Amino acid sequence: MQIDNNQLLRFSTAGSVDDGKSTLIGRLLYDSKSIFEDQLLAVENTSKRKGYESIDLALFTDGLREEREQGITIDVAYRYFTTPGRKFIIADTPGHIQYTRNMITGASSADAIIILIDARTGVIEQTKRHTFLASLLQIQHLIICINKMDLVDYSKEVFEKIREDYEQMASTLSIKKSHFIPISALLGDNVVNKSAFMLWYEGAPLLEILESLPVGSGNNEHYAVEARFPVQTVIRPQREGYIDYRGYAGRVASGIFRKGDEITVLPSRLKSKIKRIDTFDAELNEAFSQMSVCITLEDDIDVGRGDMIVLSNHQPRCAQEFDVMLCWLGNHTFRPGSKFIIMQANNEQTVIIKEVVYKININTFERDLNDKTLNMNDIAKVTIKSAKPLMLDAYAGNKVTGSLILIDEATRGTVAGAMVL
Repeated sequence: MQIDNNQLLRFSTAGSVDDGKSTLIGRLLYDSKSIFEDQLLAVENTSKRKGYESIDLALFTDGLREEREQGITIDVAYRYFTTPGRKFIIADTPGHIQYTRNMITGASSADAIIILIDARTGVIEQTKRHTFLASLLQIQHLIICINKMDLVDYSKEVFEKIREDYEQMASTLSIKKSHFIPISALLGDNVVNKSAFMLWYEGAPLLEILESLPVGSGNNEHYAVEARFPVQTVIRPQREGYIDYRGYAGRVASGIFRKGDEITVLPSRLKSKIKRIDTFDAELNEAFSQMSVCITLEDDIDVGRGDMIVLSNHQPRCAQEFDVMLCWLGNHTFRPGSKFIIMQANNEQTVIIKEVVYKININTFERDLNDKTLNMNDIAKVTIKSAKPLMLDAYAGNKVTGSLILIDEATRGTVAGAMVL
């Protein structure tokens, strides 16, 4: 398959603390010559002040002073770079267990995820947690980098043992494709260039794999999913000549809309046809995913923020009670009966978690039907009941309308991310 050089690949990193995620990204940027001279000079100066003999590659992603001083990544650091083969957006996420929410944020829009494993420790709990979340998030490609191979004498036996352990651990999950690469992020082995110390590895280095991955993020992706348009606001200009204009503004979440399409407004189920599709400076014949537009209809029907415009022949499910896979991100234990604000596209509703159906044992991936508590980073299937109907697609088919977050009604803090089943 030929890859379009302009095709964008979004990828995220994941792993435990000190597995070398930031160093790996720094090595990618440095060896691919994707760093501006002023950035390179700043990092060189900072490395000297810290007393390092060589450049601290992690500083290319650890941009906050507090993170630099601690030598860790706390927030999600986004970096953009381009090679002759492709354009990239990287999300470098923290490894601490209490920052799993940040890993979910970084990985939620990723086409691929790099999971780092320390060659000295092998598969650990965070490896399992991140792999399970990557499976839930339906990430297309997993790249397993066995890092710090220089500290285990570039041993093929160590690499193969970790690979075997990982494959056994992930065998029950819905993972489409995995790549395994032995690397040393610090020294650059198999990152951008092939390693002279691991001639037994016959695969490509990391960058070559990233440049060759097929992804579904091109301009044709809107044909593959159902058309969804969450309404953000109603436009009614009062200037002369526009007094009768009533448009519904928002961003196309998925699919494609055309003038003349028969549509249904949910949850009211009122029907009409698309009369116009406008942007700030032009009228369009069609609008597709990620485009911000204003849609006008042939009929004067009641449409407001939080409603969803869909094609009449392909409608989502409208429900007040539904099941999701949920990752609890709150610092406190879940309290049965608590009320939350659910946010899905532009819709906000009051909800409760009606039932914890089961929890996932992150070490064995078995379902625990007896434990109904939810603590930070727990993953569970739960039943949610909302005050009003929500327009839902299964996450496996539509990541926009199939994902949601729960906000604590009292503190306004985000306490959970969930995927509709």
